[in-house]
Amino acid sequence: MTDSKYFTTTKKGEIFELKAELNSDKKEKKKEAVKKVIASMTVGKDVSALFPDVVNCMQTDNLELKKLVYLYLMNYAKSQPDMAIMAVNTFVKDCEDPNPLIRALAVRTMGCIRVDKITEYLCEPLRKCLKDEDPYVRKTAAVCVAKLHDINAQLVEDQGFLDTLKDLISDSNPMVVANAVAALSEIAESHPSSNLLDLNPQSINKLLTALNECTEWGQIFILDCLANYTPKDDREAQSICERVTPRLSHANSAVVLSAVKVLMKFMEMLSKDLDYYGTLLKKLAPPLVTLLSAEPELQYVALRNINLIVQKRPEILKHEMKVFFVKYNDPIYVKLEKLDIMIRLASQANIAQVLAELKEYATEVDVDFVRKAVRAIGRCAIKVEQSAERCVSTLLDLIQTKVNYVVQEAIVVIKDIFRKYPNKYESVIATLCENLDSLDEPEARAAMIWIVGEYAERIDNADELLEGFLEGFHDESTQVQLQLLTAIVKLFLKKPTETQELVQQVLSLATQDSDNPDLRDRGYIYWRLLSTDPVAAKEVVLAEKPLISEETDLIEPTLLDELICYIGTLASVYHKPPSAFVEGGRGVVHKSLPPRTASSESTESPETAPAGAPPGEQPDVIPAQGDLLGDLLNLDLGPPVSSPPLATTSVQMGAVDLLGGGLDSLIGGPNFVAPPAATVPASLGAPIGGGLSDLFDLTSGVGTLSGSYVAPKAVWLPAMKAKGLEILGTFTRQVGSISMDLQLTNKALQVMTDFAIQFNRNSFGLAPAAPLQVHAPLSPNQTVEISLPLNTVGSVMKMEPLNNLQVAVKNNIDVFYFSTLYPLHILFVEDGKMDRQMFLATWKDIPNENEAQFQIRDCPLNAEAVSSKLQSSNIFTIAKRNVEGQDMLYQSLKLTNGIWVLAELRIQPGNPSFTLSLKCRAPEVSQHVYQAYETILKN
Repeated sequence: MTDSKYFTTTKKGEIFELKAELNSDKKEKKKEAVKKVIASMTVGKDVSALFPDVVNCMQTDNLELKKLVYLYLMNYAKSQPDMAIMAVNTFVKDCEDPNPLIRALAVRTMGCIRVDKITEYLCEPLRKCLKDEDPYVRKTAAVCVAKLHDINAQLVEDQGFLDTLKDLISDSNPMVVANAVAALSEIAESHPSSNLLDLNPQSINKLLTALNECTEWGQIFILDCLANYTPKDDREAQSICERVTPRLSHANSAVVLSAVKVLMKFMEMLSKDLDYYGTLLKKLAPPLVTLLSAEPELQYVALRNINLIVQKRPEILKHEMKVFFVKYNDPIYVKLEKLDIMIRLASQANIAQVLAELKEYATEVDVDFVRKAVRAIGRCAIKVEQSAERCVSTLLDLIQTKVNYVVQEAIVVIKDIFRKYPNKYESVIATLCENLDSLDEPEARAAMIWIVGEYAERIDNADELLEGFLEGFHDESTQVQLQLLTAIVKLFLKKPTETQELVQQVLSLATQDSDNPDLRDRGYIYWRLLSTDPVAAKEVVLAEKPLISEETDLIEPTLLDELICYIGTLASVYHKPPSAFVEGGRGVVHKSLPPRTASSESTESPETAPAGAPPGEQPDVIPAQGDLLGDLLNLDLGPPVSSPPLATTSVQMGAVDLLGGGLDSLIGGPNFVAPPAATVPASLGAPIGGGLSDLFDLTSGVGTLSGSYVAPKAVWLPAMKAKGLEILGTFTRQVGSISMDLQLTNKALQVMTDFAIQFNRNSFGLAPAAPLQVHAPLSPNQTVEISLPLNTVGSVMKMEPLNNLQVAVKNNIDVFYFSTLYPLHILFVEDGKMDRQMFLATWKDIPNENEAQFQIRDCPLNAEAVSSKLQSSNIFTIAKRNVEGQDMLYQSLKLTNGIWVLAELRIQPGNPSFTLSLKCRAPEVSQHVYQAYETILKN
């Protein structure tokens, strides 16, 4: 008879019967009763009333009965903590049982009982089990430490369990090593700042030895741990790679992906000239191909990871194109992912094969798949120039099928082909115009309007075609309206006599009858351009357009490097860093690939955290272009707020760039005259370049005023991420003026000019108070130091973390993005000294839950030194008194946005640890104010 019989009973008054059976003298009857209790508990009945009776059954040698009782105990201990204490003696006794299975069972159950009262009783048994002679008990105890740490971290640290765990990494049994690594990794994740897994070549060697013998999950823990290690040189990286490579042939796909992650990370340190580098590339392909023979769900995960690998190192799979060809029975999500990878791997060598496949796909029945296939043909044309002609003729064949959605997708991609190869394939325009009436999707209509406007001089009836669209102008989507406006203005500039009425009609529709600010602004710009200077209008609207790039949907390099460090995890499936989807972001550390040792290129050293960043904590990387690019580029990168107001426009991202030259015209292209910098009398102490900053020579550090503490310059933008432009920087506050001190170095082979800077919206409205002035072109290997004055009148948006600043820097090569953390003390204002009575009243008025306490350790200063050091950074001491031998300093500071922070600093003479209590109406500021205190006092 199976155990299912226990789940079929629905008797009433059952609890009373069970109680009697549990107290029976017969062992078999007891066991039956406990099974019935567990069955009732499993189906959701409340059997907590039987707690004392079930706990009495713990005193048994029968392992099965013991397991059942422990299961019951784990479930009800939380709701009956007082009763659960009764079981403590049995745990302690079981931890000394001669049978290792019972010892392990006891320690495992102890870890699962999340009751504070019990945890302290469990320390002694756990300590014994961690040093048990049986490896099964030791490996179970290792995991128990991680569980206990989650309940009471302080207790685990005080009892010295973390050191014991570190010792277990050197254990002779591989399973114990794997569990110790897993436990330490789990604890380290919740405490990113603690350096628990202090890896060195010796401990790495032990992990690699254990790797060959432990179970598959043990191997995954060890491989993930290895991925967090940075070898000291390329030789060590190679030796680790050699010992990890055999894992690629493992049957478990998770082990394979973890091994791929380690190899991808360490390959970064190997020189491409090494024979071993080529061998490694060849070894990586077969395991990835094997993953594609699994079931569809696993295939999808593998494909998402392969997509990242192909973007980072396309050479790994360049000969494996055929495995990505779509099978008829693949689910749609696998098909779309395979298509994506096919385009990434397309090259001159395999393009004929790829196009034949894509043409086949375009005749399938699945609409989404067909659309993507048609788009893929266009992307191949843009990527492989030699195939462009063949791609265009394939697209024309597809247009002839007259299938509506195929025609619309084909028109969208042909527009991109025209932008990539101007004046080459315009002969197909006639065919496109025949299909005008069938277009009903905004993207296809916008693409067709762009083609008509761009090539108006070649289309005899262009005005009629555009007039047809104009009839339902207000029913069109914004994308089509913007495109139509630009196309008709282009048409007017090419054929002014015939289209005057048309252009007036569209300008009036866009400016007077529209509620859309983007459309209105663009309409007004065109209107003013056409009415004041038609020649300038022609130069702007009909300017030569930049060719579009081959791969428009590549992941931004810094994000890609971070995602490579997360291969085999959810981040690699979402293609987003964990901080984007892990709620609260607790314990999420930004990872990056190790710097190349063999390369001569300057790289950012891992030790240099940005100014104001606590060590080990990097600011958020700027997100992918989708969400932020529009934000940064919609802001005018020209002169700052303080200059005379200029007519500005918000450029609709994704629409045709109406200003032709892109950012150049906003920032100063060839014909751009910069407005004169606003002159301010020196007596006002305005932060003007060449004004006060030169007088006191703030950048050189000689004769600096005694201002607030200035952190040393850190690398904010490494050359490898900015096409050769390296930016180091720090923040200063002098005489009430905030500056960003920058050091720009050109490590490229070409001259850099036309510099401009823009900040994204941030928590305190920091913004440049003057343009970024690099007076002479920056030649290769030249460095220039600049002090950029800042103000706090920019747009405000709460950032995470609060002091995160996202910056765009533009030069003649490109626009680059980086983010840094600014130290909060640059925002402490000079009039932050509060009146005593006011201080007392405010302290009482702010609710107690807004008070935060911090410890400042290793600071051997006395009260006077502390007070004067803080005063130089605008933290003012209002009162000082001595209570029972302790110096108490009462201090106040005020931020630029008017927030007051009140502080009480307790200093015990002779003790280098201070206690800081902060009160503020905006408690989220407190953590950053505490960091400012630490930074100022320790430097």
